Amino acid sequence: MEDGQLACIDGDQWAQVGKVTGLHCDLPDPRGEHGCQAGLILAHGAGAPMDSPFMDQIAQRLAGQGVAVLRFEFPYMAQRRRDGGRRPPDRQAVLLDRWREVYASVRPLVTGRLAVAGKSMGGRMASLLADELGVDALVCLGYPFYAAGKPEKPRTAHLASLRTPSLIVQGERDALGNRQTVEGYSLSPAIEVCWLQAADHDLKPLKASGCTHDGHLQRTAERVAAFLKGAL
Repeated sequence: MEDGQLACIDGDQWAQVGKVTGLHCDLPDPRGEHGCQAGLILAHGAGAPMDSPFMDQIAQRLAGQGVAVLRFEFPYMAQRRRDGGRRPPDRQAVLLDRWREVYASVRPLVTGRLAVAGKSMGGRMASLLADELGVDALVCLGYPFYAAGKPEKPRTAHLASLRTPSLIVQGERDALGNRQTVEGYSLSPAIEVCWLQAADHDLKPLKASGCTHDGHLQRTAERVAAFLKGAL
């Protein structure tokens, strides 16, 4: 595929990838308005699994916009699912290795270009590896620019030199990166930030804003799809 050319994704191929890798696959309707034009691997955040309501809605809305999605879980979350116990996220090294493992298993099976994405922690881990892995695009939903209550310790050093075309969808009042604070950071020109009015870390707006959570999730899916179709 030539640079800048966007190939339609083979939905049957993506379904087979899901079966081979054991990942959850959300596929666009090939007869739908958008067809199947882009694909990404999506990781969950620290506190909710890959099939949480947020992840379900985002993945399904992305599929509705012509984006094929493969979802996976980090080891600690998979263990939670097996034994029902509560456990904290794995160490960063383990999280990064899981991303590497998933990407390595999917990349050879997918024709054309491939993006990586994640909610909160999942997106942050993807951003740490995007350049290393040579992914074609990066999407972060609710990026944790700093730990809760610690804006004086930003997690942005690698974001200043990131080369991968990237989109961050962020709520204006996100407790892990609000608009006023984030706009003071020096981010790479490869990064585009899409701000959602009065939204929190889960992209949920204040009722007084007149916006709705459904509306913000739909706008997120549309913005991500447009970004991917331009970047891939």
